[in-house]
Amino acid sequence: MRARIESSVVLRRAAQAVVDACMVAIAYAMAYELRFDPSIPHRYQVLLAETIGFVVVGKVAVFAGFRLYHRLWRFVDQQDFESILKAVICATVAMVAISYAIPAKVALHLPRGVIALDFLLTLGLVGGIRFLVRAVLERPYRGALARRGAREVLIVGAGNGGQLVAAELRRNPDLGVPIGFVDDDPRKQGMRLGGVKVEGPTSQLARILDGAEPDEVIIAIPSAPGVLRQKVVTACRERGIPVRTLPTVFELLSGSVDLMRQVREVQVEDVLGREPVRVEIDRVGAYLSGQVVLVTGAGGSIGSELCRQISRVGAKRLVLVENAENSLFEIRRELEHDRHFSRATAVLADCKDAVRIGEVFAEHRPDVVFHAAAYKHVPLMEENPVEAVRNNAVATRIVAAAAGNAGARRFVLVSTDKAVSPTTVMGASKALAEWALEAAHRRHPATAFTTVRFGNVLGSSGSVVPIFRPQIAAGGPVTVTDPAMSRYFMTIPEAVQLIIRSGALGDGGDVYVLEMGEPVKIVELARNMIRLAGLEPDLDVAIEIVGRRPGEKIHEDLFNPDERANPTPAEKIVAAVRPTIDPDWVEDAFARVEELVYAGDARGLASTVTGLAEARSRSAPAELAATEPPAAEPAPTTDWSS
Repeated sequence: MRARIESSVVLRRAAQAVVDACMVAIAYAMAYELRFDPSIPHRYQVLLAETIGFVVVGKVAVFAGFRLYHRLWRFVDQQDFESILKAVICATVAMVAISYAIPAKVALHLPRGVIALDFLLTLGLVGGIRFLVRAVLERPYRGALARRGAREVLIVGAGNGGQLVAAELRRNPDLGVPIGFVDDDPRKQGMRLGGVKVEGPTSQLARILDGAEPDEVIIAIPSAPGVLRQKVVTACRERGIPVRTLPTVFELLSGSVDLMRQVREVQVEDVLGREPVRVEIDRVGAYLSGQVVLVTGAGGSIGSELCRQISRVGAKRLVLVENAENSLFEIRRELEHDRHFSRATAVLADCKDAVRIGEVFAEHRPDVVFHAAAYKHVPLMEENPVEAVRNNAVATRIVAAAAGNAGARRFVLVSTDKAVSPTTVMGASKALAEWALEAAHRRHPATAFTTVRFGNVLGSSGSVVPIFRPQIAAGGPVTVTDPAMSRYFMTIPEAVQLIIRSGALGDGGDVYVLEMGEPVKIVELARNMIRLAGLEPDLDVAIEIVGRRPGEKIHEDLFNPDERANPTPAEKIVAAVRPTIDPDWVEDAFARVEELVYAGDARGLASTVTGLAEARSRSAPAELAATEPPAAEPAPTTDWSS
């Protein structure tokens, strides 16, 4: 099979070279005819006959050197024409240099008129034959336009993305035919791009939709802000026109190259109304190249995306640590089969098991560790406080100690805004994890321990989006705890790229906070999701206010009261500067917490962790030292016992 493919490629390139040879010969002969019209003098007829073979062979060789035969002519574009122009200029210069290097006594020099005409004719014929082939192969598009019942598509965005979509539709008319562009660039208004007219800007979208009445609208701007997507979706939904979109920049970078297969339904993350964070992962993740990288929670929503991104930056080996067998199997299979990354090692291990984690670190000796393993569902953690603290706090301390003992250079903890002034067991457990990391940095100075804190991640475990989707599919109601409740949101690829970027900042002991933009009201998020499903909130799907759960905040914060934000060299990342913590106090606090965890004392654990969190947030050393486990008193904010 491989031999047949290679043979086919050789034949195609040979055929292209033969066609070019014919074009070069025709151009060279026509240059003489046009220069010496009505008849060529005898001496120049001899010159033409003696040199045409050398000219044809020489120019085709130059064209091959410019790799003109490594391209399919049906996809010829402006970039190809630029390559053709460079090749023809080079070939003409070489031809002139050789001609004038031969003394006039030996042979005639090429006439200057012939040189100029040959250059223009060669450029026109060699370039023209390619565009002619493309036009002939795209002829079905013209028939599709006239075909009754053809699916008409209006494209929002007349840039590179929009023109790629239009070209793909022309090549595959069964997918639809482009009837117009919508673009805000004033230079493009009223112009035709590839035969498709720019009908107007997005401010006139309603008028354009009413006039064109398309069967579908495609948003072809991968970097389009959420506000623009929301405007398009709203206008189309009012008229019952389906909307699809090109993938975001992150999806295009990590996905396949089949453009129309990647056109998808508009999702809630597309209409958040905030500018997406864009990071050049190959550049900011360069510090991982050639390193052994270990990711805990590798099968989770954050952990799996970390593995995908790290596999792109040339890690020497990627160690996947996961406690869930099926999740571990799926992420390793994806890395090996879909992303062709063969240097992944799957390790089935529980981060709460200190002995097992010590063995894993001793065996693999990772250079960089990303600790993403955590329980995230707030209500479930309220019912299971012992396991929440054991998995989120105690396990973090175990993994951090193992990393320090194994000589890891960097350790990055994935934290959450719920660790700020915590009022829930999940938040308190993550606050404990942050303290554990700060203390670990003091005890293991050779390892740079870093915490990255951010808000909600759309589609991740614990996010409201996976809860709302089945509720909408079932016809409602969509349950919202409080109409005033708001949260910070970010997409999974955005968050992960900033986590990787944070890992290269500072010398350790730092807490970095991702800039999340403006908070989004949960009720508005629910309404957007209902509209994206083609339904109307409160009419087709009810929104039910069910009341806040114990300890739940109306608004989340990204900084504790004793912290201040400092800028960093990285865009969208700030450092949370706070008073240093005494590692001995952390050890004492964890000793008390672990005693209650292993005793299964949920009520005592709740009040102890609450007292520790309150004392730490006030940053009063005397209070920290005096904080002792209260005697079986219930937590002041919420009862965490099951």
